[in-house]
Amino acid sequence: MVFSSLFFLCVFLPLNLALYYVVKNRAFRNWLLVISSLIFYAWGEPVWVALLVFSTLFDYFNALVVERNRDNWKGRAALAVSIAGNLLILGFFKYAGFIADNLNRLLGTELQIAAFGLPIGISFYTFQTISYVVDVYRGETEAQPSFLKLLLFVSLFHQLVAGPIVRYKDIAAEIEHRVETPEQFHDGVSRFIVGLGKKVLIANTAGNICESFLGVDYARLPVTGAWLGIFLFALQIYFDFSGYSDMAIGLGRMFGFTYKENFNYPYISRSATEFWRRWHISLGSFFRDYVYIPLGGNRRHYIGNLFVVWSLTGLWHGASWNFVLWGLYYFVLIVLEKKFLLQVFAKLPAIVSRLYLWTAVLVGWVLFYHVDLGEALEFLGIMFGIKASAFSGPEVAILLE
Repeated sequence: MVFSSLFFLCVFLPLNLALYYVVKNRAFRNWLLVISSLIFYAWGEPVWVALLVFSTLFDYFNALVVERNRDNWKGRAALAVSIAGNLLILGFFKYAGFIADNLNRLLGTELQIAAFGLPIGISFYTFQTISYVVDVYRGETEAQPSFLKLLLFVSLFHQLVAGPIVRYKDIAAEIEHRVETPEQFHDGVSRFIVGLGKKVLIANTAGNICESFLGVDYARLPVTGAWLGIFLFALQIYFDFSGYSDMAIGLGRMFGFTYKENFNYPYISRSATEFWRRWHISLGSFFRDYVYIPLGGNRRHYIGNLFVVWSLTGLWHGASWNFVLWGLYYFVLIVLEKKFLLQVFAKLPAIVSRLYLWTAVLVGWVLFYHVDLGEALEFLGIMFGIKASAFSGPEVAILLE
């Protein structure tokens, strides 16, 4: 079930809101949200509801052990078990086939991995439960003594499938004592409508048009067609993802939860560094707080730390080398910016840095879109006039009319 589907808009959401506001008891409201969230998840993944519940139960007990033993080896062991267990589960379902394929190519082996469908939202809820246990270990939040309330945090249908990555400490108080107001409900409805418009009116339209330029016979693609196609893809992926984030934030407000912003006009940035402060903020802050800073941050080996973070950022988006290459592409850009580019841009008109950012981002989306590196390089060559069939074509003129 997706937020833009008619069943969600006309049946699931109205029914949930009606029942939620008819029931006044907080405990019953929590039960209602848990049950409806599990139904929402089971609508698309009936088999993997059990995995979601198991992951929550696994970290429920780990967090309790961590809280009681922060200052001894038992707490550190429980933390290690939590992180390792979550990453093993994520790795098995998302990356086992990718690892086996690469080992087979490298070693000439014939490893076979059973084909499982990727559980919806596993990348999001795995990071959420990891951050929960780590924050308990750091003393930044208390372990939740109620399994139901922790399951509520993990399974909330508002953010379960497409984020943002919500941290337990940010909504812990609302799980216990949230207050729903007419003003908050109005803001939530407005935000949801904006997100729905982004998704349905802009993202879907841009996606349909860009199919005429991406994944086609590039031998006949003109330069302007390549630029227009990847520009439309840039619009599609932004308005799709930010639209879902807006809808999640709006849904949260309707039910009394406040989620942090996940996008902040990233395309107005003047550098890749700024772009990633504005794009998918919840993911960037997760890698900053739970990977980059623990590795040493800017204090020591910062280039190596950045390499690890951006390799993982790319891999998080998908089990394919093009995503890793896309992540490392931003690693190179950000290192170059830290070394000298930002100082250079500071002395130049703003238009120069904005053009740089847009060009860099569009090149990055080429790598992101194309699983086949050869196709990506062919498309990039066309963008910059190498082996292009023409500068422009009639199909581009028709679209621009």
